[in-house]
Formats: sequence, C-alpha cells, structure tokens
Amino acid sequence: MKKYHSLCPVETTLNLIGNKWKILIIRDLLSGAKRFGELRKGIALTKNQNISQNVLTQNLRELEAAKLIKRKVYAEVPPRVEYSLTPLGEGLKSVLKSLEIWGTSYKNDKL
Repeated sequence: MKKYHSLCPVETTLNLIGNKWKILIIRDLLSGAKRFGELRKGIALTKNQNISQNVLTQNLRELEAAKLIKRKVYAEVPPRVEYSLTPLGEGLKSVLKSLEIWGTSYKNDKL
C-alpha cells in the first residue's frame, strides 16, 4: 500500500487526493452515492476527456483503501455497485469548496 502519511499535513492530504482524478471523484460523490458509470460520465463532462475504466478502478480502489470512500455491492442480478464518501471523505467538503472559490476567483481575474 502506498505511503500517505508525511510529517507535513498538506503533503499527507496531497498524497491522498492529489491526482487529477481523485479530486473529481470526491467532488462527484459529495452530492451522494454514484455508480461506476455515473462517476465516469461526470468526470468526462468536466475534463472533456474520458477516463479509462482501469484508471477509474485504480483510483476508486486507492480511495477505498485510504478509507475516504466506501463501496457497496447489492445482491442483485446483475450486481449493482455504488460508491459513496465515508465520514472521513465527507470532511473534504470544505477543502473542495475552498478550491472552488479560489479557482473561480483565479478564472475571473485572468479573463
């Protein structure tokens, strides 16, 4: 398993959510549980590019291992799987809101 902890708390946070896909996955899950396909579509709309199935799967596994998201499998045929934030993952809401505010300000100043 990847080492997430660092002496620097900012580095620890970036180790957990610092790639371009994980932030978008967490952002999409802030509005509630999503299925794999819903996450993939949401990211494609935002980034204007597709995320491969393998890359999305890997990022979901890493976020689950870090206890930021949970995976729920329903006993149906075909099986239904939903992803949602854990309470720990929900704690990132203010972080993402701060990033949104800063990004909006940056875009407005640069236009």
